[in-house]
Order: sequence, then structure tokens, then C-alpha cells
Amino acid sequence: MEAALYGPGGFYVRPGGPGPAGHFRTSVHASPLYAAAVARLLSWVDAELGCPARLDLVDVGAGRGELLTGVLRALDPGVAARVRAYAVERAVEPEGLDPRIRWVAEPPAGVTGLLFANEWLDNVPLDVAQDGRYVLVAPDGTESPGGPLEPADREWLERWWPAEPGAAGRAEIGRPRDEAWAAAVAGLERGLAVAVDYAHARQARPPFGTLTGFRAGREVPAVPDGSADVTAHVALDACAGSGAVLLTQREALAALGVSGARPPLALAGTDPAGYVRGLAAAGEAAELTARGGLGDFGWLIQPVGLPAWPPAG
Repeated sequence: MEAALYGPGGFYVRPGGPGPAGHFRTSVHASPLYAAAVARLLSWVDAELGCPARLDLVDVGAGRGELLTGVLRALDPGVAARVRAYAVERAVEPEGLDPRIRWVAEPPAGVTGLLFANEWLDNVPLDVAQDGRYVLVAPDGTESPGGPLEPADREWLERWWPAEPGAAGRAEIGRPRDEAWAAAVAGLERGLAVAVDYAHARQARPPFGTLTGFRAGREVPAVPDGSADVTAHVALDACAGSGAVLLTQREALAALGVSGARPPLALAGTDPAGYVRGLAAAGEAAELTARGGLGDFGWLIQPVGLPAWPPAG
């Protein structure tokens, strides 16, 4: 998985091409309402921090910088002027990037503000286990049994992915995601860290795993040859640290004012153009919050030196 995604010629690092947006649709690409919601979250963090002279915004797994560009555009100019934006990516910096965005390979240290990771953890490489052994995979996707699990991986599965009695299903060892998230959060001095991803909880782990691939908008077999994304759902509950909150995207975006409610019909008579814009926004909001779709994504929200979000009441 590491080689397929990030090795020489890997899916995420090879130069040219449309980038991730050319292969799959995330909330960032679905609607500018998403970036506007993140901008409102950053503004809440800013206020809780007392409006510091420097406000950090770190996007981990930044793609081509689309989310950061949208957030900077949506922010109040006074707040945007204080923002120091970081795009954390292993690919080369794209042409035409907003000059206010710093392109870096690792999450920075000493962050004061908001660290946001939209569909990053699902691409942190992991191993697959079956029957107490690792699953080996050839570049053409052919699988074979590997060696017995190392103690740390076996302990992780016992705690976070317990098998049903008599079951011989597959499991995805999420320990590298836990460690990657903990390392990213460790760089946050004060603020909020948020991971958004398709996820599952301990009480409902999928018995045959979730490993799959995406290419050109279609789900394809998870063949690790660099031609497609290789991804697996995230055990966000295992990543969560002390004081973390787990929400669905539907719940989180509702707290940030994203609503799929249609504009009042009376507006069509007084402001037809405004009514059409309202209908379009409602449709985009409905996609972002849809049950069975983007609305079911998990939001892991980790405060560091701040009150919990969303605020009570």
C-alpha cells in the first residue's frame, strides 16, 4: 500500500494528471459550502484563542490545496490576514497555488489554530490480517498468507477489532493510523484537530474489511500497482485521544450552519435569482449531509487547550 500510493510512480506522488479530484469526489469537491463551514470552525477556534496575531490552519492530506484555497476565500478578510496556511502533502506543489499557502511534507510543530485532515487517514498504509496472519499481496493483486502477526498488531486487533467467536473474517490493522494521528496532534500547542473520514466503530467492524480501490470515479479492485487509489475505512474510535468527540458529518455540519432546507417559496416571487441560488445551495448541503453518503462520514474532534466543540447548547 505504501509503494502503491507513495513510492516511485505512486498514485499520489506521480507528477502531472488531475490529482485525487480526477478519481473520486470528496466533500471538498462537492460544494464550496464545505470550505465555508471549515472557515466558520476556524473562526470559532480563533475567537477561543483570543484572536492571536498568528492563526495556523494546517490541512493534512491537502490534495492540490483545494480546501485551503476555499477556506481562505470564505474567511473574513481580517481573519484571513492573520492565517498561516500549511498544505501537508507528499506530492509536489501544484502550479498556481495561492502564495499564502506553504507546501510541506509533514505536519508542522508548534501549531496554534486548526489542524484539519479530510480523507487523509484512509490513505495511511496499513496491513490486513486473516486467521492470525498477515495477508501478502503481489503487484497484480494476488493474495497469499503471510507470517504470524507481531504482538503489537495482535494486541491492537484484540482491543479494537475483536473477532466474533468462530469467525474467520479479515481485519485491517489500524495501528499506523492511530500513530499517524497522534503524531499530527502532537504538533498542536493550542487549538482543535479534526479528522474527517469514512469510518466504522468497534461494535460494528465489517467482517470482511473495507480495502478497495478507486480510479476515474469508479470503484476498482485494490491492486497495488500505482494505477489507482488504495484505501480502507478508518477506525476513528481507536484514533481518538482523551477528550475527543466523535460525530457524523451530518451532525458536525449542522452545528456549523449547513442546512439542506429549501428556501421559502415566497422568495421566488420577490427575488427569483436568490431563490435559485438558495435551491442550489440546499441541494449541495443535502449531498454533504446525506444519510448513506457523505453525511455518514465520521468527524473526530480533538481539542488541545480549548473547550470541547461543538459548544454545549
